Amino acid sequence: MAAKKQAAGGRAKNIMAFVGSDEARLKEAALKCFRSIVSPEDMEFGAEIIDGIADNAEGAVKIVQQTIGALQTLPFFGSDKVVWLKGATFFSDNQTGKAASVLDAAQALAEVMDAGLPDGVQFLVSAPAIDKRRAFYKKLSKLGNVEVFDRPDLSREGWQDRVKQYVRKLARERKLAFDEEALELFVMLAGDDSAQIGNELEKIDLFLAGDERRVSVDHVRKQVALTRAGVVFELGNNIAKRNLAAALETIDHLLYQGENAIGILLAAVAPTLRRLLMAKELSERHGIRGTGNFNSYQAEINRLPAEVTAHLPRKKDGTISAYPVFLAHAEARRFSSTDLRNGLADCLVANRALVTSGLDHRLILERLVVRLLAKAA
Repeated sequence: MAAKKQAAGGRAKNIMAFVGSDEARLKEAALKCFRSIVSPEDMEFGAEIIDGIADNAEGAVKIVQQTIGALQTLPFFGSDKVVWLKGATFFSDNQTGKAASVLDAAQALAEVMDAGLPDGVQFLVSAPAIDKRRAFYKKLSKLGNVEVFDRPDLSREGWQDRVKQYVRKLARERKLAFDEEALELFVMLAGDDSAQIGNELEKIDLFLAGDERRVSVDHVRKQVALTRAGVVFELGNNIAKRNLAAALETIDHLLYQGENAIGILLAAVAPTLRRLLMAKELSERHGIRGTGNFNSYQAEINRLPAEVTAHLPRKKDGTISAYPVFLAHAEARRFSSTDLRNGLADCLVANRALVTSGLDHRLILERLVVRLLAKAA
């Protein structure tokens, strides 16, 4: 049977891809898609699953050749057929993915897709790490329906809002309702890993097995384990509390886990100082007190003129994200405004040193934190 050539500029309905750094969500979506188009009784003759994990370039080329062969083989008995290239690891920016033989193989696969798949053949790709700069990804995006599941960048402001939306969605499915403070704390502790988020929600779900389905801050503190993002959050806490020994220990722990020094600086140190400075100025210049209660603190901030709150962090809906600043409010008394401004300037110097100098990254971070916290409280 001759293959159908898809219309120029159009997307083929029989090519589907699931890519991104959030492996748990990606795997779940790809499996759901596969089960929706392949019934259990058609599994034997109507599906071909190809393991995409390659240890080297030679293995990657063999996988691509197997995939091309499967796509060009017509289904048995005139029925439909699904080819699933599952968990492909060789489209990423690693040593295997950059090999010339692998790039050539990926180009050959792209050409097969571009020529059009035979009638009744559907192609499903799942790739947890894919280089979006490569020609293969661009061709895949042009020809097929691509769903991207990327973790939010923890070094960018507003990542919590995207995670909160995801947590709310899962919580509603379990008939759980978070207090706003509890949701903020949950995201800070559980981080951006969807598998971890699911595990922690399951623990809370089991803990609140009765009629009471409201999740409080106390429930989160007792049930949620400390993750990578939680450790980053803990570093921010140590800095805010001016606990030098604990901050240095946490930095050592993060570096030992393989975290990037620039990422630690941008995700924990600098944002903590910014929040402390915001809280300090709101208190000193505008008399914001909050009396230890988040709702009253937020109400005081909401009453301020727009020009005063223009620099405060925002949620996706445009409203002020006051909870991180509220957490910093109680600790801001440990610093002067001059300390915090100088600290942000030191962060800039450290960032430049991390990027441009050959100095040891651990030493640069430790010097920065000592400079920030070693003064008399």
